[in-house]
Amino acid sequence: MQTQTPPASSTRPPSIQPSNWKLLGLWSLIGLQSFGGGSSTTFLIQSTFIDKHHYITMEEYAHFWNLCVFNPGINLIGMTVLIGRKLGGTWGIVVSLTGLLLPSAGVTCLLTALFSSIQDNPVVQAVMRGVVPATAGLMLLVGARFAQPLLQQAHTEGWKTLLICSSLIIICAITIIVLQISVIPVLVGTALISMLIFTSWRGKPDEVARQAGNSEGPLKKEGR
Repeated sequence: MQTQTPPASSTRPPSIQPSNWKLLGLWSLIGLQSFGGGSSTTFLIQSTFIDKHHYITMEEYAHFWNLCVFNPGINLIGMTVLIGRKLGGTWGIVVSLTGLLLPSAGVTCLLTALFSSIQDNPVVQAVMRGVVPATAGLMLLVGARFAQPLLQQAHTEGWKTLLICSSLIIICAITIIVLQISVIPVLVGTALISMLIFTSWRGKPDEVARQAGNSEGPLKKEGR
């Protein structure tokens, strides 16, 4: 008797849906630790929701980030809204934004009020100089994490997808850094190129695999 192959199960670890209070606490910790700008906040979000608690996967995070990139405004605010909506619905959005913005805004206002009196302090100047290389290192780490699932998926699909994705990454970096073209036309151009390239043949391997699976069943049956 021929048995049907069950669908592949998700590799996402099992996790409990966080309560609104838990969500508020997580985002508050992120807001209070977000020293060094957006790169440190991005790293903390990934570390908290992907690595530590497994509430979302890196692929989901990259999908959310792509949605934020194609919309005007602050990307981290959009990312907070998307994660909060996924984990807690409407109230998840409210508590996520409150946790991210309120504690950090309070600390920022306090430090801004005190900065005029301490900005000439040698210790403060040394700290400010050290933040810049640390932020650069975090940006490199965040960029590598963004590219990792993309390259892994491309490697799984074959050398053609891997070559195309790697080429697009390099071309976009060169275009923005060397030619100093605005990010908006680079994103739009990359999206159009990807749409033209991938939609024409990306689904074919699935069809071939399905046909191979259908033809394999009768052969196994005859072998019995």
